[in-house]
Amino acid sequence: MSERILVVSPYPPERDGLGAYAVQQVRALRRAGNHVEVCSPRPSAAHHHLDLVGPTGARALARLARGFDRVIVHFHPDIFYAVPSTPTSRISTGVALAKAFRSMPPVEIRLHEVDARWASASEQVEASTRSGFLAEGVFAAAARATRSVFRGAAEITVHDAGHRDLMVEAFGVRPDRVRVVEHGADFAAHTTVDRATARRSLGLPDDEHVFVCIGFVQPHKGFDRAAAAFRGLGAKGASLHIVGSVRVDDPAAAEHQRELEALEAQIPGVHLHLGYVSDELFDRWIVAGDTVVLPYRHIWSSGVAERARLHQRPVIATRVGGLAEQLDDIPGSVLVDDNAGLAAAILAAVKGGTFRSADTVPATDEARAGGWSFDGAVDRDAVMAEVHRRSAALRGVKVDPTAGTRAPRKGEGSAAVPLRRLRHVPLPPATSARPGVSTVKKLIRRVIAWEVDPLRDQVTRLHEAAIQAAETTDARLEHVEHEVEPPVHD
Repeated sequence: MSERILVVSPYPPERDGLGAYAVQQVRALRRAGNHVEVCSPRPSAAHHHLDLVGPTGARALARLARGFDRVIVHFHPDIFYAVPSTPTSRISTGVALAKAFRSMPPVEIRLHEVDARWASASEQVEASTRSGFLAEGVFAAAARATRSVFRGAAEITVHDAGHRDLMVEAFGVRPDRVRVVEHGADFAAHTTVDRATARRSLGLPDDEHVFVCIGFVQPHKGFDRAAAAFRGLGAKGASLHIVGSVRVDDPAAAEHQRELEALEAQIPGVHLHLGYVSDELFDRWIVAGDTVVLPYRHIWSSGVAERARLHQRPVIATRVGGLAEQLDDIPGSVLVDDNAGLAAAILAAVKGGTFRSADTVPATDEARAGGWSFDGAVDRDAVMAEVHRRSAALRGVKVDPTAGTRAPRKGEGSAAVPLRRLRHVPLPPATSARPGVSTVKKLIRRVIAWEVDPLRDQVTRLHEAAIQAAETTDARLEHVEHEVEPPVHD
């Protein structure tokens, strides 16, 4: 039976992951014979545009929903809550949103990511700069208001069983109201070309093993890790293509772009393709590739993994979020736990074109001993020992790990490492648990922004320039070392 359905989500032409997902869901619902309208929080190709932030936005959504049979909300806090939010604003927004959901036609909240801190007063207090009885009471009320939002919906849909358990245990949603749906349930192919045609259109050679990292270019995607893991493989008949657009209003993404540009200049075979990627072009890149690489630092679920499944391309991915469940039935795919595992999986693909039958590539002994984890301090001696081992391997020299390598010199290591350990200068949050203080802080920030912001931006640019200069120096020194270091023979 046909239904009138309202979908609430960001929507194209805005470049947003939720919007890209919503478009495919809307198409599937319409193919099933339903009448579907879309409401977006910003001007777009949607039928309705509403400012959904705060209690006023919640009431406006409730009025719009009248006359529909059901409502699907692609939920993200930034759509409904003020940014930055305060405990008091979370209370007022949460109460209003829960009331609106209960008054509307049956509401399905589709969650693409779940953060347990939304429902936890203790974790919000710990993350705050203030504590004390008053703050704890305010945070507890904010957490209760947030939980009431999800309890007010008729149904919560998530993409994996872990998130289902989290909604039941942390948010107190009834088990019969939480349902798991496959991330790619509504996905359809956007291109019909074959691999050879896709490669010709993109200017890719037929005889290379092509790795593809694709999606919005953001630091948490970890495309820089894939580039670092690819080092040395450009001469082995392989290439790595990083494809996507950068959010111009995101300073962290702009800084990450500069980092990727430096890696492209230093590592043969790494290619950066920045710019708008249409749905058809997105799929064409995946079809053209041999292996899709998802080296994410953190993520809940991946639309790229689902498109790889659709086009039957194996995936190398880090073991974060719900990716293990997503890749479970994608043939030839592999999960890795650290940078060494990522490099090993990429090398295995170059050598044989197929992965081992096991589902995981375990960390190497060097990785376990040296702490080569994704995040955290780096053992410089261990890194340089591995550099020398790989340097010898590239020259075709066998090295005795116990006697053949020289001890690292004092202070030897990557010049960029200590620079990368420095954090960018953050802006202190203009928030407070005390009523009225947040407004004062925001006013002060506006008054002094013209003096402070240029200085902060200049410090950030100097930091990035220093990192790039150090990486260039590292690359040149490694090249010289390959040329002049005497080989160690059996």
